[in-house]
Amino acid sequence: MRWNKLNLPWVHLLLGTGLWTSAPLGLAGELCGKVTLRGTPPPEVEVDLTAYPDCRKAHPGRLFTCHYVVGPDGGLANVFVYIKQGLEGHSFPIPTNVPVLDQRQCRFHPYVMGVMTNQKFLIRNSEPYMEAVQAEPKINRGFTIGQPTPGMVHAARFTKPEVLIRIRCQLHPWEFAFIGVVEHPFFAVTDTNGQFRLPPGLPPGTYLVEALHPKLGAQSQSVTVPASGTQQVHFTFEVTPDPAKTKR
Repeated sequence: MRWNKLNLPWVHLLLGTGLWTSAPLGLAGELCGKVTLRGTPPPEVEVDLTAYPDCRKAHPGRLFTCHYVVGPDGGLANVFVYIKQGLEGHSFPIPTNVPVLDQRQCRFHPYVMGVMTNQKFLIRNSEPYMEAVQAEPKINRGFTIGQPTPGMVHAARFTKPEVLIRIRCQLHPWEFAFIGVVEHPFFAVTDTNGQFRLPPGLPPGTYLVEALHPKLGAQSQSVTVPASGTQQVHFTFEVTPDPAKTKR
């Protein structure tokens, strides 16, 4: 019997394995939700720029850390949300878009980002002074990139899944960023209101969804995504007051 791919209900079929690379045509749901912070986070710390005249000159004014970005209704930004389990056996093409990790205003932008394994991303120095970027993975191969000239851009990629990889500047110790590396495109980072939406096309099924914040750790939930429509999932992180600071 001769098979005609156009008559198959699957977008891609791995012949001889029974594994597919995407959901059946017309059978794909979406996953969205919100991450909330309960409690008052520790105050951000002012960065002492006395020993960094380059940064102080380029960006006059006070500079604070930004570990906890919380919206008016408690929405928590910079949380990496992704499918942790449930996509085993699926494979996905590497995206053609090229994310950029930029250095400007004495910070990395974005603070948290995601890429697929083997997806190229760029590291750019938009500052008027030298930067030295170091990746500190535990599974992937690390690297150090010197960018002495403003406007310099270097390409990088990680070959293995790892959540999260810390990126830091060797010259400015308060500058950090975090990159989540996964083997599929179904990840997102919460916005300033704590909201997120994974890319469309998630095959129907039950998944373990993890939400990870660089300071607050990880939470996970089991979620069933329907064959059509949108499924919501919400996470709530809680800040426990420091007894030493609340004791009278």
